[in-house]
Amino acid sequence: MSANHIPVQFSDRKRRAVDRLTRRLVTCCGVAILLLMLLLFCWLIGVVLPLFNAPGLQIAASQQLWDRAPALAMGNQGNTGWRISARGAARFIPLDGQPAEPALALTPAPSDAALSADGQTLLLNMQGALTLMQPATDQQWRFPLGDKPFHLPDGAVTKMALASRHAGQWRIAALTEAGLRVLTLDTDRQALIIPLPQRQLDLLALSPSGDLLYTTEGNLLRVWQLDDNQALLRETHTLPQRPISLHLLVGGRSLLIQDRSGVTQWFAIASDQGPRLQRIRTFAHSDGETILVTESQRRVFATLSKQGMLRLFASKQNGPILQRRLEPGIVQAQFSPRGDSLLIERPGSWQTLRLDNPWPDVTWRNFWQKIWYENYPGPDWVWQSTAAGDSYQAKFSLMPMVMGTLKAASLALLFATPLALAAAMYTAWFMAPGLRRWVKPAIEMMGALPSVVVGLIAGIWLAPHIGQALVGVLLLPLTLAGSLLLCGVFSTRLPPRWRQPGREVLILLPLLLLVTLLTLWLPTLFIPDAGDWLPHYEQRNLLVAALAMGFALVPLIFTLSEDALFSVPAALGQGSLALGATPWQTLTRVVLPGASAGIFAALMIGLGRAVGETMILLMATGNTPQSEGGLFSGLRALSANIAIEMPEAAAGSAHYRVLFLSALMLLLFTLVINTVAELIRQRLRQRYSQHEEQA
Repeated sequence: MSANHIPVQFSDRKRRAVDRLTRRLVTCCGVAILLLMLLLFCWLIGVVLPLFNAPGLQIAASQQLWDRAPALAMGNQGNTGWRISARGAARFIPLDGQPAEPALALTPAPSDAALSADGQTLLLNMQGALTLMQPATDQQWRFPLGDKPFHLPDGAVTKMALASRHAGQWRIAALTEAGLRVLTLDTDRQALIIPLPQRQLDLLALSPSGDLLYTTEGNLLRVWQLDDNQALLRETHTLPQRPISLHLLVGGRSLLIQDRSGVTQWFAIASDQGPRLQRIRTFAHSDGETILVTESQRRVFATLSKQGMLRLFASKQNGPILQRRLEPGIVQAQFSPRGDSLLIERPGSWQTLRLDNPWPDVTWRNFWQKIWYENYPGPDWVWQSTAAGDSYQAKFSLMPMVMGTLKAASLALLFATPLALAAAMYTAWFMAPGLRRWVKPAIEMMGALPSVVVGLIAGIWLAPHIGQALVGVLLLPLTLAGSLLLCGVFSTRLPPRWRQPGREVLILLPLLLLVTLLTLWLPTLFIPDAGDWLPHYEQRNLLVAALAMGFALVPLIFTLSEDALFSVPAALGQGSLALGATPWQTLTRVVLPGASAGIFAALMIGLGRAVGETMILLMATGNTPQSEGGLFSGLRALSANIAIEMPEAAAGSAHYRVLFLSALMLLLFTLVINTVAELIRQRLRQRYSQHEEQA
């Protein structure tokens, strides 16, 4: 026994100080990591939570009006309101209590008024003649066609509707003594008049672009298709009740029909005869005699009863998103352009309601349930965050990305698990030690390959070749399994020097490679470009993504599974062999059950890696956010969706926050999967350490 002499200069106090410093340093680093993770969670939650805040309402003080006559029309420009009374006084009124500008006297006094959908142009009926007015933001009244009323050749106008087609052009639907007429007015050319074969009607409404005209006569609803030269009756519907009012939501795709039973939403659905209106939903708690007003830039509307009940609705919600009891006597109301305030009028007074409703279409239900969107044949899960049209309604269903993520991760795991586990079992139990020292590091080195490189190879090289040899790719699992079975049968007939235990792979790999090449090549002689034969085949599809991602998962699952197999005490395997069991029986009945928890942990960690994978799915799939689709269809994963759309999302918008919600879901999912897997690994390590101590 050698004697270890303690140096004279050794200080036990110094050793304890170093130990304390090291322990505190490690503790501080661990706490810092935990705090960093907690900070990340809090930050993500702070970005996401405003999406689910309930709409708010603040009631400002009332301000008195100079004129108690009822208003024909009113508008809300945010900080300023305008009003045209039945006496012919047009006035801008500041909403902050400042003195109002002098009123503009209209002669003769108008009897009716119609406002365009954008709230920028007003059509006045002045004793049967018409005048166009525009309330400008500088508190000035403009007359684009002159301040003199113009008469229609068919007589006085009794009912009318207005649409602003574009700058300098308007379309008017007017009921005259001779019947219904459609006028197209332009500042630089003569008006074009189209007569319609309808002489009586109750209500009429023009779409914001002026291409559709809706009229009602009793219970009949008629839809007219308008162009520059003619008007065609597109369809006729019999309504269950006589409507009270017609309104169009922004974009003109949704028609709101108000009757005594409530407000119903209609929009066109494609059919064999072309687009046809269909009743979609009746909004709950929208019945009764109410005033209905719509926003000019969002699909939001409000109903106000004479008793003072205010209800706010959004087109995606079946019921009100805000309800508040106000003072009774409301006779008119108007939203501001941004929808952040609602100006209401009572006899002789105005009152401004401040609204906090930035994301009316975003709810937890809309992320996971099917929603019936405009122009879609039925309810569906849809993700479409942006479009070219200004009136576009964003669709934020997370189901297509969640299903795409789970499909890609599950299929990749299904591809990688047999290969990785078989390789782990062979290298850990059957392979010669000398060969294992080369094979195991080589497989582990595959895990260092950047995923962007794997995705690039899959998207540029693998996807076209799979489309050409699709039949061979589908037959490959069967041919490889059959080849392995045949090799097992004929291996006993090989010369003894070729059947060295642990080196069978040197003969098997070239044979399997030859079978693979023949399986992929021979079917192309009979069915070339098999992918083109399938009607819905996409070159970058689920199969390509699963193969590429499965290749990236093999090193991870292999390494962890082999470590789990080696963590089983050697005494268990040696005891099984000593009792007469074969190596295969020992592996399947002793070693694998003992390593099952570790193998399960390896699979869970592989699943967590597959769910969080970004670059492979970004480059190897078509990035099509669809909830349906098979093996040869494209998909989009949550991680890829974040990478694609985050650079285009406006900071603070609903789109921006929904992407952060996707990131939070991914983080939680991968954290839970990895935590469960690590707990199982720790239990496995503790379990077999106890077995070794007992042995």
